[in-house]
Formats: sequence, structure tokens, C-alpha cells
Amino acid sequence: MVSETMAPIKSTNLPWMCAGDVATKEVFFQYARLVAEGVMLAERVICNSSIEMEPETFNQFPQLLPIGPLLASDRLANQTGHFWQEDSTCLEWLDQQSACSVLYIAFGSIANLNQTQFTELALGLELSNKPFMWVVRTNMVISFPDGYVERVGSRGKIVSWAPQQKVLAHPSVACIMSHCGWNSTIEGLTNGLPFLCWPCFADQFLNETYICDMWKNGLGFTKDDQGIITRGEIKCKVEKLLGDKSFKDKALEIQEKVTSSVRPGGSSHQNLCNFIQWIEEKGCRCHHLYVKNVSNMIEYGHLAY
Repeated sequence: MVSETMAPIKSTNLPWMCAGDVATKEVFFQYARLVAEGVMLAERVICNSSIEMEPETFNQFPQLLPIGPLLASDRLANQTGHFWQEDSTCLEWLDQQSACSVLYIAFGSIANLNQTQFTELALGLELSNKPFMWVVRTNMVISFPDGYVERVGSRGKIVSWAPQQKVLAHPSVACIMSHCGWNSTIEGLTNGLPFLCWPCFADQFLNETYICDMWKNGLGFTKDDQGIITRGEIKCKVEKLLGDKSFKDKALEIQEKVTSSVRPGGSSHQNLCNFIQWIEEKGCRCHHLYVKNVSNMIEYGHLAY
């Protein structure tokens, strides 16, 4: 624990601890160390967060300037920065559902489930008896249980990729089941949705801690002895989240706080204005700003030419 007022971090959930074998863990650890050293040299570090989301962190580290939440989309909520083909028919399907009734399930562009876990998730969604929209990427090497698609019928909408920000803003969506990547976390918060947390690696476990323990706008899952989240556990947590109005109330409370921070006069808006003023005062000497070390990124395979 860095501070008694900050969210605790389990040593097993540190980003490099989820990286595979010892050699891979070492690479990730050294990269994290280089980034940390760079941050310590910076006069300012801007963050896609807000004081309202992480007050203890920003009080502890005043050189961090939160200017968010910033979303990866244009003013029409069209997503940018990804390469997957969106299935816009899901919005038409949402139009046909009752208000605040749909479970939205998405695990980002990288996270994968093995066949056993995928099957349990599929059957858990079926047992929930709730309408759901599930993003199943085309690069996921899995198969649905026999007869599954026919059984769930029109109650389930399965797509390869979705216009997520438009989906989350739709009045039919009740909650998001997420891997808790930071972008998805910010998008869920901005749209006032409670979370069902399914973290897979890196910072996602810490984000789950914030959602479940600090903000209290979501629930996590408990794995069985084989490390599997069972269909019964999924059904139970869906019912608990949607059956307790306090989760939605908390989500709406946080939504108001984080969206107000980027409006004129808000904390993030003011931080951005101050940052711009600081750059102008620095002029050509703003090389002290923190930028990622490109040579190190090339060395560890994060850039290609």
C-alpha cells in the first residue's frame, strides 16, 4: 500500500506479475522501471483521469495533472484509434429492448478466454434470463455450446465489434461486464453504468479495486478451485448487481462528478488551462515535459517501422 488513503495493490496483481514466464516478467518489470524513472524526471505528467476519480492519488503526487476523462471518439461518439469493423445493427437491436434491461459484455481488443471459461460465460448469460449484447471478436478461437445461439434467440445479440460509446450511452443498457481496461472504465463511468468486473492483466486488477472497493459502483467475480468463474457465479452476480439500486445510484453520482470535471470551471478543465499556460511560459524550453522514451520502446518491440 503506497498510502493508507489509496487503493491497495496486491503484489500478485502488479502489471509485470501477469506477464507469463520469469523472463517475460523481467522484461515488463524493466520497462515499468524505465517509465517510472522518466516520470520522476518530469516537471508535469498529464493523466487521463480526474481528481474526483482518484483524489488520494493526486493529493499524494501533485506533479500528476488529471485532465480527463477524455474519450477516444469525436463529438458524434464515433470511436477512433481501433481497427475492428463495427456492427452497427446492434444499435437497432438495442432500440427494441426495454429501458435499463440489457447486459453489455466486452473484454476489449486483446483479452481472451479459454474454451472452458467461454462456455461458462455463455451458459451464465443464458441462465440470467436477461437480454444481453456480447462482443465476441473474430480472432477468439472458441465455439459456442451446442444449440446455444438457437436457445437464446433474439434475447442475445452477439457481434464481432460494437460502437461501444454509442452502446453504453443507449438507454436500454443496464450495466457493463468488462475486463476493466482504463478506456472501458472511463467510458462506463462517463455513461453512469454499474460494472461487473472481469480483469485479465496489467492495471485491470487495480481498476477493479477502484470500482468495487473505492467507488462501489460494481461487483467482481469469485473463481472456483480451478480458477474458473462458473455459470452459477455469473448468474448470481448479475442478479445482485441489477437487484440492488445502490450500484446504479453510485454510478450516476460518479458520472456527474467526472463529467463536470471537464466542463469550464471543472478541475480537469482548469488543469488543462494551467498546463497550456505553463507550456506557453516555458516556450521552447518545454523539453522537460515527460515523453515516452522511443528508443526503449523500440528495444522492447513496442514500435515498428
